[in-house]
Amino acid sequence: MYSTYQRGEKIMPFAVWTGLIVNLGFVLFFFTTAQAASPRLPLVVVSEASTADIIKQVPLTGTISSAKLARLSSEVSGLVETLQVEVGDYVKAGDVLLQLDDEIEALSLAATVATTRQAEAELADARRRFKDAKRLRKQNTISENEIQLREAEVRIDKAVLQRQTADMKRQQATVQRYLLRAPFSGVISERHTEIGEWIVPGKPVLTLVAIDELRADFRVPQEFFKAIDKNTGVSVSLDALAGKTYVGKIKTVVPVSDPSARTFLIHVVIQDMDIKMTPGMSVHGTLHLRTGKRGVVVSRDALFRYPDGRVTVWTVSQQKDQAVASEQRVRLGISFDGQVSILEGINAGDVVVVQGNEALKEGQHVKIYNRN
Repeated sequence: MYSTYQRGEKIMPFAVWTGLIVNLGFVLFFFTTAQAASPRLPLVVVSEASTADIIKQVPLTGTISSAKLARLSSEVSGLVETLQVEVGDYVKAGDVLLQLDDEIEALSLAATVATTRQAEAELADARRRFKDAKRLRKQNTISENEIQLREAEVRIDKAVLQRQTADMKRQQATVQRYLLRAPFSGVISERHTEIGEWIVPGKPVLTLVAIDELRADFRVPQEFFKAIDKNTGVSVSLDALAGKTYVGKIKTVVPVSDPSARTFLIHVVIQDMDIKMTPGMSVHGTLHLRTGKRGVVVSRDALFRYPDGRVTVWTVSQQKDQAVASEQRVRLGISFDGQVSILEGINAGDVVVVQGNEALKEGQHVKIYNRN
């Protein structure tokens, strides 16, 4: 289809259209070239060097243990009649774990109980006759000697009953010793006997471990003994819970050194009681010892290390409304909690680059990233 136009309308010549397009292309080209030629400032994240207490961190390796672990044995010799637990069973304090054959002792107890009941009846009868005698004495039908005789019978029968009662309790206690009960709540970790075996006092038959009072045991080099007390900070991590760190509290410092390893023992309680752990797990700890000194500290991310061993920090200063980067060689002190103490090279209050320092050049203008 051909386009039509009215008489008198002006049509732009094709050459003019072509010229406009070419000129527009040149404008776009020069604009893009000029924009590319303008330098882009590197973006950096900064923080301020500060003064803080210098903390010495001491790494430790230890083991999760229980505050209560008992190797249980029977108080009497006997044949194992019933064994009511398996390894891994949770038991409560007072639960019966094992029973020995107590048939003979049970029969002896029954006989003792019968004798005690007889003594009780004889005492009651003696008291009745003594009461009757006192009534008859008022009527002058019996002598005073008879009264004294019956009173003596009451005292004798009372002593017999006391002896029989003691014998009965002793026999009851003996029978109870044929039962092995849990002294505290915990988990059976080992079993050393079976039904039908003869056991003797002192020989372990079961091992019971409390799991509600777990702690971390660490061996600490003896050089730090004087610097540690119950207020010393300690952080704890477990291999079974990688990536998580927990706050610990020193419960006990055992003042006995291992002469072979030149170490002493500390017990650390982990504050988070919801951690799932069992005795025997490996655990890592870090002691946070105060040095009594203060110094300049920066984030560890601010350090830039060279292959020849040099360590530098990039600082940023304002010059004519421009942020300018400058490299400062530093001498390092102690590292702790993601920070490093600086002995020489920068001062407190200096602004240091913690991100974006990989490709900076001396005197280069930079743009500071505002985290807000």
